[in-house]
This record gives sequence, structure tokens and C-alpha cells, in this order.
Amino acid sequence: MSKDAILSAIRRGLKRGPLPEDQQAMLRARMAAHPRHLIPARSRVARPAQVALFVGNVEKEFGTVERVADAAEIPAAIAQYLAGQNLPPRFVMAPHPELQALPWGRAPMLAHEARRAQASDLVSVQHGFAGVAETGTLMLPSDPARPTTLNILADTEIVVLRSSAIVGAYEEAWDRLRTAGKLGDPHASGVMPRNVMFVTGPSRSADIEQTLELGAHGPRRLHIVLLDDDPEAR
Repeated sequence: MSKDAILSAIRRGLKRGPLPEDQQAMLRARMAAHPRHLIPARSRVARPAQVALFVGNVEKEFGTVERVADAAEIPAAIAQYLAGQNLPPRFVMAPHPELQALPWGRAPMLAHEARRAQASDLVSVQHGFAGVAETGTLMLPSDPARPTTLNILADTEIVVLRSSAIVGAYEEAWDRLRTAGKLGDPHASGVMPRNVMFVTGPSRSADIEQTLELGAHGPRRLHIVLLDDDPEAR
């Protein structure tokens, strides 16, 4: 069924015809302007404090963060984390150019496949699009180079994030997504992706007897390897 047929059926159900032109113009203007909500003052700080706020909020929500000064250090940082958690040195990885370009040969004990995650995968490595300092949240849009299954199926998710991709508030993360092509992302299509996930710490639930259970609906561990690529944030 086409979009027009679906919308026509909805209008018939509501007993309403097409919107008047003035209301259509108002909606078009609202979509183009992206009006702001209230933005917490805690996120309106200098870059070093903003990145520190992001890290602190991630850790407050049971996630972990390791900062590295150079991209070449990322494979060794992942290998060290897996060893520290007594996890096998194997993982499924997002087929993102930035991840594929890392010098994996410097950590020869690691084995990875660039693909979507499967239910049998224990560890996934995802490319982080943006981080939101006000809550320590990751923005993970769906993309062939960032499969959404990596955020859900593996018991342990590792996200590689640049400090230059950390913003203060959610509104700025959406701005970053809308202008992704201008930021040099080769996978940006200029339209909103099919799915955008916001991840704050590992999956958890306290629905049963108010007992906190990690890994209830997704990864029980969330680890961020933060690349300090922003000189203003150091």
C-alpha cells in the first residue's frame, strides 16, 4: 500500500480532508526550524568539562570508559578490556571505514568479523555517532556501516567514540545528524535514518521485585573507547 493510500485511509477514519494550506505552512516551518526545548545548564560548559560530564554520566549509569590519545591505541585497548573481563578475544564489528582502518595487526590475538550481529555473538564493537553529555547517552543511528543489531544482541557492547562527537544536549546531537554529510560522513544520505537508538549504559530493568538486573533486554556491559581527537576537550 502506498503512502498516499495509507494517509487517505487515516483521513477517512478521522473524517477529515487534507490540511488547509495555512496549517501545512505552519507544519513545514516547524519541521524546518527545529525548535529547541529547555536545555539544562549543566551541559553548557567548556569542552573539557563537557567531555568529563559525559564520562561521569556514563559511569554513573554502570558503563565504563577508557580514553586513548591515538586511534592506533584502540585495538590494544579493546584487547585489554576483553582480557580484563575474561572474555574471548573475538567480536563482531560494524563495517564502518573508521573501524576497518584501525591497525588491528597490532593486536594479533584479536579476531573479528565485520557484519551484523547474531544471537550467538558475545561481543560487538560499534562505531559511535555522537555522545550527549547531559545524560551520558550514545546516539547510534542505523546505517549499513552501523548495524543496529550490534546494539542489541551481544552480551557486551564496545563503542568507539571520538571526543569531537560529544555534544552538550540532545538538540545538538540531532543537529549533528541532520548535517552529517557536511561533517564528512561518507554514509550520510541527507535524510533521517530508519532508526536512531539512544543508549544510556547497559540494558537493565528493575521490573521484578524492584531488583536491578543488568542485561535484561540487551547488553549487560557497555564499554566506550573514547578517542581524544578534540584538542579543545583535553
